[in-house]
Amino acid sequence: MRGRSPMEVLSTFFPAAESFFHANLPMGLTFDDISLATRYSDILPRDANLAVSLSPSLHLQIPILSADMDTVTESAMAIRMALNGGLGLIHYNMSDDAQVKEVARVKNHIHGFIREPITVAADQKIGDVLNRITRKNFRFSTFPVVDESGHLLGLLPGSCVKERYRERSVREAMTPRTGVYAVQQSTIKNNPIEAADRFFTENIGINKLLIVDENDRLCGLFTLSDIERIEDEATRIVKPARDERFRLMCGAAIASHRKADGTLDADRIVEHVGGLVDEGVDAVAVSTAHGFSQGVGDSVRLLREQFPDLTLIAGNVTSAEGVEFLAAAGANTIKVGQGPGSICTTRIVAGVGIPQMTALYVTSRAAAKHGVTILADGGITKSGDIVKALTLADGVICGGLLAGCDEAPGRIMEINGKTYKQYRGMGSRDAMKEGSAARYGHDKKDAISKAAPEGIEALKESVGPLDDVLRELIGGIQSGMGYLGAGDLPTLRTNAHYIRVSPAGQKEAAPHDVITVKASTSQASE
Repeated sequence: MRGRSPMEVLSTFFPAAESFFHANLPMGLTFDDISLATRYSDILPRDANLAVSLSPSLHLQIPILSADMDTVTESAMAIRMALNGGLGLIHYNMSDDAQVKEVARVKNHIHGFIREPITVAADQKIGDVLNRITRKNFRFSTFPVVDESGHLLGLLPGSCVKERYRERSVREAMTPRTGVYAVQQSTIKNNPIEAADRFFTENIGINKLLIVDENDRLCGLFTLSDIERIEDEATRIVKPARDERFRLMCGAAIASHRKADGTLDADRIVEHVGGLVDEGVDAVAVSTAHGFSQGVGDSVRLLREQFPDLTLIAGNVTSAEGVEFLAAAGANTIKVGQGPGSICTTRIVAGVGIPQMTALYVTSRAAAKHGVTILADGGITKSGDIVKALTLADGVICGGLLAGCDEAPGRIMEINGKTYKQYRGMGSRDAMKEGSAARYGHDKKDAISKAAPEGIEALKESVGPLDDVLRELIGGIQSGMGYLGAGDLPTLRTNAHYIRVSPAGQKEAAPHDVITVKASTSQASE
């Protein structure tokens, strides 16, 4: 080793991607098969910048997308993802109209504006309200009072919602309509946040602003605390992902729909995507299990011709040829991964798929050559996996890590005192019956009799709000970047050097020889 530079010594023991993955051929490697070498660092992890541009018009504050799965992403998940700087991909196991409405909910979401506030009736008892607060675990006790038609009658203040008044009626305790601050929706539509902020500044001690329509029916409300949280955005390191009109960003997945004769249903696809674009969708994902196929290529070419400025995500592939094919068709971003997900059985059923880190290496080289970006889709079970993926990919798509969050649409179950949420692969039989069969090259009506399922149904333990989960994941990513001396994601890719890990090394890397009492989200395994 005498006379060799430190970099030469580093590369001998811990090769860069080019040397490392070629040296391990024909072995396919995934996340737990490798570890990253630490590098000199002059940055603090908290200062690491996670911003990424997936296309000329799609800029995110964190490189995390929630998966287009029917037990992971609908509008509630997409809203929280965008507020945390990421992107939610609304699944397509629903009607075209329903998906357009889900996207509209995200794009029209005004942080701080509660569109459907919880109300009470004037003839209810205070005791009824107290029971409801306990049953629903509400953290507030002030309620608008409305009649059967939604007309605003008054406001029940929290100071009156007490046990001592249990037998009194809401009508007795409420502030009548004449004493309630309310403004018409039409007067604030141009800049509702600014209008609400100005109202709270001008009216000392008022914490809620009710919004009514021209017939004095309740439309929503603003709270002072939410408006103040919006103002705090300016000082946050990781800001929400917003478009040029300050709306939250949102993506949606579509299928390559076909007519009865097997030809591409171009009219339906264009009409559907046109509806999404009208609502302001920021990215459309042509999402199938086998993206290196004629149907996906035709769909991407069709959409690129019809919507030249729309960010198109396409996949899934695991080869350089697949990336070249989709890039040539017009995709901006390509999803990489076939069979690595915890609920996916593609590799077992079909015998295909490449271990994820090897697939990312191969596809990343082709992506760089063709000027597109790639997303690591599947197999991620902890924040360390995300760090490893980001040494090759531009972003990651998470399903199982987020399926236990409050915002995920999966059905809630309680087993032996623990709360779980339904989580299923889009290739599971029930998911295909509901619409995802096209994702696997089958017709919906064949999902029961002919199609071989490529996914399972499972449960994920409930993990609470998405904000808490993302906070831990982001912290883990920033820690990894700190260890590699990477102030941003491009530097992380440049600084990455790898080593193969033995089975004993894998055991050593995880908590061992102890009884685990509590595991963090960033360490959780599926």
